Amino acid sequence: MIILLAVDGSPCSDVAIAETARLPLPAEATVYVVTVDDPEYPPRRADMPPTAFDAFMDNFRRAAKMRLAAAADRLRQLVPHLNVVPRLLEGCPKDAIVAEAERCGADLIVVGSHGYGPIRRFFLGSVSLFVAHHAPCSVLIARCRPENCPDAAASATT
Repeated sequence: MIILLAVDGSPCSDVAIAETARLPLPAEATVYVVTVDDPEYPPRRADMPPTAFDAFMDNFRRAAKMRLAAAADRLRQLVPHLNVVPRLLEGCPKDAIVAEAERCGADLIVVGSHGYGPIRRFFLGSVSLFVAHHAPCSVLIARCRPENCPDAAASATT
């Protein structure tokens, strides 16, 4: 069994990790823990010299790698028998997650949901919604409770 667990370092990702750990997975299961480095984000400001932007992006990628390693380590702690494989993807998160699921032959994708309200979701998009509609396999969307997730609590008023 192959699981693709998409994380972004948010509290909702923590919920997705916990939900993955609770699944009754066989000993031979492989979990690909992925995060996506979006080269389009953050957008480069016109007044930012290339060297400053490059340094900023290096720090951004370093932080993404650290978040990925932390998520993989956390899953290994929770479920030691799993084969956990971290992967840093590049591209638009929505597309990269679906493409990686197709590439690795995933049986299940696990993503967190930020719980954005309809207005924020319209402007920001919803990775979990896109993945659910375009995935080549089943999708588990792990939801944060509003009291445990700053993103969900903030959007409850939006």
